[in-house]
Amino acid sequence: MFQYIVRRLLIAVPVLFGVTIFSFFIVNLAPGNPVEMQLNPDATAADIALKKEALGLNDPIYVQYIRWLENLVRGDFGFSYSTHEPVMGLIGERLIPTIMLMGTALLIAYLIAIPIGIISATKQYSWVDYLTTSFSFLGISIPHFFLGLGAIYVFAIIFHLVPTGGMNTLGGPGGFADTFSHLILPALVLGTGIAGNMVRYVRSSLLEILGHDFLRTARAKGLKEFIVVNKHALRNALIPIITIIGIDIPLLIGGAVVTEQIFQWPGLGQLTIQSISSRDYPTLMALNFIAAITVLSSNLITDILYSVADPRIKYH
Repeated sequence: MFQYIVRRLLIAVPVLFGVTIFSFFIVNLAPGNPVEMQLNPDATAADIALKKEALGLNDPIYVQYIRWLENLVRGDFGFSYSTHEPVMGLIGERLIPTIMLMGTALLIAYLIAIPIGIISATKQYSWVDYLTTSFSFLGISIPHFFLGLGAIYVFAIIFHLVPTGGMNTLGGPGGFADTFSHLILPALVLGTGIAGNMVRYVRSSLLEILGHDFLRTARAKGLKEFIVVNKHALRNALIPIITIIGIDIPLLIGGAVVTEQIFQWPGLGQLTIQSISSRDYPTLMALNFIAAITVLSSNLITDILYSVADPRIKYH
């Protein structure tokens, strides 16, 4: 296992290198430039040229990339073009809120999806199965922005159960209760799509296992149906479910960009939108790099969990 992990980490290095090349050129090919976003509309051509020279934007794009890569090797993401703050500091401020939101969304999604998927599989073709399947398709089909706006209107504006957005109440007492009241609605919205997708996979994975001979043997021995399903069947259905968990992490990153913007949650997703609007190349590159590391890490963790769920899987 250790050798396998080392090999995967070594493979990740050229993959990350390729991602940085692709991201850098795509980011710089976007219409507009950061100088036009920063200077006043009445700025002269000389002012624009001087500012571009100061930021190094007049250099060929491959020179800019090499300079950025040299800074990255030293652990420096550079300075933001829009705020002139170190990019590492900007990301550090936004990282914890995003981890809170994504972690809570995943927890809510799996607490909802796994029991519902089990019930749907054990009650196949019943009204419960049709109801849970409908919930699954709705969760997948409704866009985050539409669901988020609808949730704000219903739960925040009509019933006043939760705040409309932000992370803390301005001038409020702060603390865990205040943060949680702001967190619960965006986490539910973000977790809905993940839950809808997970229900389908839990259901289909269990249905493939429930007819196997070893479960009939377990029932013949007198084991209760709850133990047969939740201990024996679910354990053998974990491999496809773990695969989906690995896929959910990248989906969460994309969903967080929209959800954080709708709920004004001060995380990396909102920072991404702001950086795109201001053409803040260093911040965008740092965010892309972190997203790539997250995806590669989730894939590696998924492979490790395979061997934990099924001891027959060995890596060499």
